[in-house]
Amino acid sequence: MNPVVLFAAGAARWPQWEGPLRAALKAAGVKADLVTSAAPDTVDFIIYAPGGDTPPDFTAFTRCRAVLGLWAGVERIVSNPTLTQPLCRMVDPGLTQGMVDYVCGHALRLHLGLDALVAGQDGRWNHEPPPLSSERPVAVLGLGALGAACARALAGLGFPVMGWSRRPKTLPGIECHHGQAGLRAVLERAQIVVTLLPATAATENLLNAKTLARLPHGAAIINPGRGTLIDDEALLAALASGRVGQATLDVFRIEPLPADHPYWAHPRVTVTPHIAAETRPATAAPVIAENIRRGLAGEPLLHLVDRQAGY
Repeated sequence: MNPVVLFAAGAARWPQWEGPLRAALKAAGVKADLVTSAAPDTVDFIIYAPGGDTPPDFTAFTRCRAVLGLWAGVERIVSNPTLTQPLCRMVDPGLTQGMVDYVCGHALRLHLGLDALVAGQDGRWNHEPPPLSSERPVAVLGLGALGAACARALAGLGFPVMGWSRRPKTLPGIECHHGQAGLRAVLERAQIVVTLLPATAATENLLNAKTLARLPHGAAIINPGRGTLIDDEALLAALASGRVGQATLDVFRIEPLPADHPYWAHPRVTVTPHIAAETRPATAAPVIAENIRRGLAGEPLLHLVDRQAGY
């Protein structure tokens, strides 16, 4: 009897995922019944995304060996008290590359002052070259899979990169800090801050009035991580005072961002519609298939979530 893999990530997503998942399972040597509905006590693995077809009560899935998330973030499921099965988040090459592209593209845009150049094409020849990347310190808050990849890419572009995490970490070529003292140290020097932390109780409003006040005057912020990382009122006040010169925001507490939100009309805020890192079936399906193979073989699962830490 083949193991049953339940796709519970929403009927609208099924046409995009069915082909890549079947191909990835075959390539991994896994013979499984990939279905969109099944009796809970027959399911061996659940492929999950918030807003999908799985009920919030996982109690009935007594045979399920793992819940395999399609997104990097797990805050909408990790605290579910009925979820006793192992939970894996998504880390895949396409998602990582998308985040690196977004962060590096906007970091260079802010560094080079491209917004002012585009808006200022008024016929005057104002020859003011930007500083070199080596003169623009960047802080990456969060050194998980995505944060580490972005930190390495930014360092490769010549930026002096400081990384910060809650716990000590080491990355070659990156000046790593941790804890509250480390956060103060990186914010006091960073001219560009990139936030790539998970949404947890410990990270909510990490950038608030107190921490934003530590930034050098005119610093820029790029947030493709989670909307809860930033106190919105504090950021708007920091923009008004000039403490923060520009902010590029991809994630928000309410999505879609309400049409009357002050961010939309702010001259120094760039709003992007949660596009920094999309899970793509072609690159994510092999990760799902590998975890199913591992689960069946009794091997350690990839990207297992720490329930207590929340990511």
